[in-house]
Amino acid sequence: MDVKIESSWREHLKGEFDKDYFTHLTDFVRNEYHHGIVYPPGPFIFNAFDLCPFDKVKVVIIGQDPYHGPGQAHGLCFSVNDGVPFPPSLQNIFKEIKSDIGTEVPSSGNLTRWAQQGVLLLNSTLTVRAHQAASHAKHGWETFTDAVIRSLAEEREHLVFLLWGAYAQRKGEFIDRNKHLVLSSAHPSPLSAYNGFFGNKHFSTTNEYLIQHGETPIVW
Repeated sequence: MDVKIESSWREHLKGEFDKDYFTHLTDFVRNEYHHGIVYPPGPFIFNAFDLCPFDKVKVVIIGQDPYHGPGQAHGLCFSVNDGVPFPPSLQNIFKEIKSDIGTEVPSSGNLTRWAQQGVLLLNSTLTVRAHQAASHAKHGWETFTDAVIRSLAEEREHLVFLLWGAYAQRKGEFIDRNKHLVLSSAHPSPLSAYNGFFGNKHFSTTNEYLIQHGETPIVW
């Protein structure tokens, strides 16, 4: 199957695109876009990959579901388009960055600048029906994004995986902790941020690890 995704990812994931689950997933997603409003817009489904080629990845942040409101989702987990108000989880991410390393809260919640520095902002499910959270869950996206994580974990070394919340932690259970840095905490959602997300210092810890392994730190 010819999937419009950045070439290095196409090469590393080519075994997935002809599997039965991916064929069923493609049919489902195409039908959903044809019959209703689905986010993100079609050209942005693989935006996280297009902005961050396989060999450029330094950090992986695992989200769950795209934002399902108008104009928000553009294919990067936790990120919103320029001019869109910050969702609560993103507000808390910026609060923790300021507390951790002193960076002021930016004017835009668009995290493209992170992706271009090597942060793969990966949702587990890459599409969603408007105003219906998790509406595209359990249709095959999770199998695909598991393959993404496994490919990185097995073929790369010294990556940082940020697993916020129980869902992301389950998704990253198999990652070799001797080969990569895996940082876990509560999710930045207002429901859980005060139970361990605030104060996790993941952003400074990530940069310290990258520097130790000869990589340029992320400008958060």
